[in-house]
Parts: sequence; C-alpha cells; structure tokens
Amino acid sequence: MGITVGMKGVAETLCEREDTAKEVGSGDLLVYATPCMVALMEGAACDAVAEGLEEGQTTVGIALNIEHISATPVGLEVRAEAEVTAVAGKGITFAVRAFDEAGEIGHGTHQRVVVSNQKFLDKAYSKL
Repeated sequence: MGITVGMKGVAETLCEREDTAKEVGSGDLLVYATPCMVALMEGAACDAVAEGLEEGQTTVGIALNIEHISATPVGLEVRAEAEVTAVAGKGITFAVRAFDEAGEIGHGTHQRVVVSNQKFLDKAYSKL
C-alpha cells in the first residue's frame, strides 16, 4: 500500500497521576505532562502509517515542534490525532493535535523516517 499524504491515526489515554509533570520530572504540578502528550502524539503518528509499512519496517521519530497550550487535570481522557502532510523518500511529516475532554491542549508538527527494524537495532546495539 505505501504511505501517502492524508493517512490519519489516533491514540488515546486517561490522564493518571503517573502521567503528570510532577511524576515524570518535567515540572512541579499534577497536570498532564508535556512529554506524555508528545508520546501520545507519536503514537498517533505510528498508528497513521502502520498499514502502509512493509514487513520488517517501522518508523522512528526524528523531530518535533509542538506547543502545549492547555493543562489537563488527572482523570480526564486525552486523545491525539496525526495526519500525514508530506512524504519525501523515507521521511514523513505529520500535523499532530491533542485534546482533552474540554478541548485542544496541544498541536504542532512531527517528523518520522521509515527504517528496517533489524538494521536499526543492529546499528544502535553496535554502540555497546
């Protein structure tokens, strides 16, 4: 099938205490942590292109440019959406957005590249 502009993905979670800035070390408050929002956005991007990958392939994140614009308290559902906006060779660009039950909490762009699972792992573990 391949990866094409317009492919969309979603990832959802419940904001729990372990997802807060205070718990993950990115701040002092018990609100949804920016690193958790970023991970959810990356998950939505992975979901968007999963069916377009060949056997033995995956994508890895290489760049993010996001804004976290609204705090989410513990107990609310959080959803991230990603849409492929450009494909250049093995590179993929996504528009990403995140929402809680009250509205948008973040948005931005994300880039990933398609890699061979085994080649990527071999290169990473050659550092040992």
